[in-house]
Amino acid sequence: MKKLLLTGLLLLPVLLANDVVVVANPSVKSSEVSADEVKLVFLGQKTALSDGSAVEPVLAQSGPAHEAFLKTYVGKTDPALRNHFKSLVFTGKGSMPKSLASDADIVAYVTKTKGAIGYVSAAASVGGAKKLTIK
Repeated sequence: MKKLLLTGLLLLPVLLANDVVVVANPSVKSSEVSADEVKLVFLGQKTALSDGSAVEPVLAQSGPAHEAFLKTYVGKTDPALRNHFKSLVFTGKGSMPKSLASDADIVAYVTKTKGAIGYVSAAASVGGAKKLTIK
C-alpha cells in the first residue's frame, strides 16, 4: 500500500502536467522552453526566453488547469502567486499579469498579442496560438 501511494505521489506532477498546455503568440520563436524558464516567466522574473523572444505572461483566473499549472510549473498556490505579484507591484519591481476567465479568452489574447504566453487545459482548442513543449 505504501509503495502504491508513493508511486502515485511521484506520478502526480506528470499527470497534472498532461492536463495543461502552454501556448504562445506565433511571434515567439522557440517551440520548446524549459520548465525553469516557464517558472521564471510566470513569476515575473524573466521577460524574455532564451531564444531572445520577449514574453508577457497571461494567467487563468481559476480552474483545474490553473491549479495544475501553478502546482506543476510555478510551485505556488493561487493566493501565494497573487501575493508574490502584489509585493512586486508594491516595490515597483513588476506589475500584475493579465488574468483571464476562460481557456478561450486566453487563446484569443495570446493569438492577438505579440509575445503573449499563457496556459490552457489540454482539451482546449488552441486556435492560432503556438503550443510550446516543456523540456
